[in-house]
Amino acid sequence: MTDASLPQRLVHRLVAAWHDRAIILKAASFALVGVVNTLVDLGIFLLTLRLLAETADHVDSVTLVGVNIFSWSIAISGSYVMNSFVTFAAESGRRLRLKAYATFVASGILGAIGNTATLVIAAHFVPVLAAKGCAILVSFVLNFSMSHFVVFRTRAPKPNDAARPS
Repeated sequence: MTDASLPQRLVHRLVAAWHDRAIILKAASFALVGVVNTLVDLGIFLLTLRLLAETADHVDSVTLVGVNIFSWSIAISGSYVMNSFVTFAAESGRRLRLKAYATFVASGILGAIGNTATLVIAAHFVPVLAAKGCAILVSFVLNFSMSHFVVFRTRAPKPNDAARPS
């Protein structure tokens, strides 16, 4: 292990990935997977919001947070599967693992917090649909960064990995 700090190591990895252009292809693939899952997220969000709006006088911030977390929680499972098999296939070996899924969900919480905070703040200034669009953009940046640099990062093989059967 080196004496470099975590931010220094992340910047070094980002620069190396940029030079390899791998990050551009992964970002494009991640974006395409994200489009599918955004449609899932948005569809569930709008449907649930509409159902709740029919039974309530108004939609408050607490309702927006609850609906947003609900729609996000459904979309994240599809995102993990598609990213494991497409975007980060080399890193994941196209295998679904409970630990990787848990890490993906945990890292996705950062994106969900950014998404939800952006939604609630932006909804005070723009219509809810526009606020949701802003929230999606913020969460894309956060989620790709976490997926690329944390969840699906390339790990050096451990010395005893060669002795383990595949």
